[in-house]
Amino acid sequence: MNDSLGNSEVVIDIQDLTKDYQTGFLKKRSVRALDRLTLQVHRGEIFGFLGPNGAGKTTTLKLLMRLIFPTAGSARILGQPIDHVGTRSRVGYLPENPYFYDYLSGRELLGYTAALFGIPPKRAAERASELIKLVGLDEEAANRQLRKYSKGMLQRIGIAQALVNDPEILFMDEPMSGLDPIGRREVRDLILSLREQGKTIFFSSHILSDVELLCDRAAILSRGSLIRCGGVHEMTEKESATVEVIAVGLDISRLAGFLEGLDTVQSIAESPNGVRLLLRDEESVDRALSLIRQAGGRLVSVNPQRVSLEEIFSRAEKG
Repeated sequence: MNDSLGNSEVVIDIQDLTKDYQTGFLKKRSVRALDRLTLQVHRGEIFGFLGPNGAGKTTTLKLLMRLIFPTAGSARILGQPIDHVGTRSRVGYLPENPYFYDYLSGRELLGYTAALFGIPPKRAAERASELIKLVGLDEEAANRQLRKYSKGMLQRIGIAQALVNDPEILFMDEPMSGLDPIGRREVRDLILSLREQGKTIFFSSHILSDVELLCDRAAILSRGSLIRCGGVHEMTEKESATVEVIAVGLDISRLAGFLEGLDTVQSIAESPNGVRLLLRDEESVDRALSLIRQAGGRLVSVNPQRVSLEEIFSRAEKG
């Protein structure tokens, strides 16, 4: 992960960004989809934007892309307000459910996108070939009409079109959507390679394991509000972790009697591999091992259980 983020340039600066929608027909009421979001993203980092469906992730990305307009607040991309037209040529965008004119082939779509950026035809054709290979499509698929693409293939060509202009910042809304495990791994590798090229990647996801593997920092959004933001490893390490102890050769009821005086035991259960103890902290491991031996047991393993982003998110959701 990038260790120099604290001194790097802020390339996405969001301040109190808010979006309200009007709902209802006769009796209209206001619903807040995004509530005073404030965060910053630094150059060269992979930033994960997390939350369940309906949390406000797509709303945020659409606001940054000026597909919709904020009720209040502001944002800047590459030092310019988000309504600065010139900035568009320096960013790429993959929407959550990309829709393209489906009688075009994948190669034709990339050529059309390149023309929108003013890329000369010869260079556009070269760029299309580079990107088709980069996202894992073959020549047959590149020349096939998009209406004959699978969901995963559409996602790949969507990533390719977002990279046509060699952007400095790549915005991706659920980039792993519709991909099988191999495809997800390939996209993760692609995102890491883009970071190595110095690009900044801001992507939303509800797949927390992908964020743990990829991101320098992450923000957790719930019901339109930011509830956590920080380094992925910092967030998980600061949370209290548990320790799993597995032992064999003992009776669980006898062990429970020995452990009655040890108040750091969170749970005791039998598993196919032996008796499993979950301790609240590492300090009590030695005492637990001594009691296991007194009960006639034999240690199999001691495993620290690091708190995952999923657990942090669940705790934050519950308040």
